[in-house]
Amino acid sequence: MRIAIVNDAAMAVEALQRVIIRGPGYRLAWVARDGAEAVSKCKQDTPDLILMELIMPVMDGAEATRRIMNDTPCPILIVTSAIEAHSAKVFQALGAGALDAVQTPPLGGSGEIGGCAALRFKIDQIGRLGSQDDGYKRLGKDARKESSVSTDAGDCLIAIGASAGGPAALATILRALPRDFSAAVIVIQHVDAQFVPSMAIWLNETSAISVRIAQHGGRPQANTVLIAGTNDHLLFTNSRTLGYTPGPSDCFYRPSIDVFFQSVVRHWRGRAAGALLTGMGRDGAKGLRAMRDAGSLTIAQDAASSVVYGMPKAAVELHAAAKILPVDEIANAVDHLRHPSNLETHGEAV
Repeated sequence: MRIAIVNDAAMAVEALQRVIIRGPGYRLAWVARDGAEAVSKCKQDTPDLILMELIMPVMDGAEATRRIMNDTPCPILIVTSAIEAHSAKVFQALGAGALDAVQTPPLGGSGEIGGCAALRFKIDQIGRLGSQDDGYKRLGKDARKESSVSTDAGDCLIAIGASAGGPAALATILRALPRDFSAAVIVIQHVDAQFVPSMAIWLNETSAISVRIAQHGGRPQANTVLIAGTNDHLLFTNSRTLGYTPGPSDCFYRPSIDVFFQSVVRHWRGRAAGALLTGMGRDGAKGLRAMRDAGSLTIAQDAASSVVYGMPKAAVELHAAAKILPVDEIANAVDHLRHPSNLETHGEAV
């Protein structure tokens, strides 16, 4: 795996170079000292992975991520020491297509082993994911559309799965829901648990309805979005109660979208809709197919509005999606869940 470093701090670059040198199968591609230099170097030599700092001169990491994903898309991992202080920029980068974020490992000291191990784990995950996915061949656009539709969805659940590019897609959908939206919404977003509280706050500030972290033993609530908040799997333990579980342990994705969608099929007794958004890999495709087979409305985000057309593409290939929609039409589709006849006029049927 050829790995590039984008960081203006000499000590951070040295720490990252050590991780690359010591990793089996890792090789340093190049080093850029700011985002603009990284954009330029990517056009000449696109690496297998970029380790991107957020706060840099000339061009920050969030803007560099957006431009790289637009011009020469490739996997990007945010590696920064400023996660808590700049959480908004973390989610700008994740929304632009960065896969995940992790703290910069220290150079020396007692924290080096743990910090490097966490970074190596993320790099290995992305390496295994990249070998099975071609989603980076498709790029996205930031499409937003407000909806003025307000309906009573009744005893209804909206299950959403997302990965790379998911935060921005979620913000678009949640912003367009009516304030009196009466369905419960549960989101499985591939992101490290340490970033979930900041993501919930960020989405709550832009959403028309309340956004909170799902608690073990909690229940879905109308007019409320619950987000999976740990690296364990969120699922229904019975028809009304949510819980976290470490198993199945062989799931590559944690939390797993497939695990949650399949629990909806097993336990939820009301009406349901499932939406699989932008992301790398195939998680959620089998679960979405199970939801469709059970009679739920199922939606895959379309290629044009996806930052990474991996998971939605897998769903389309499995004939799991009843509808393929641009991200700015998904809110309107789920808001019309109580009117099946209306759904037939929206989107591409599969």
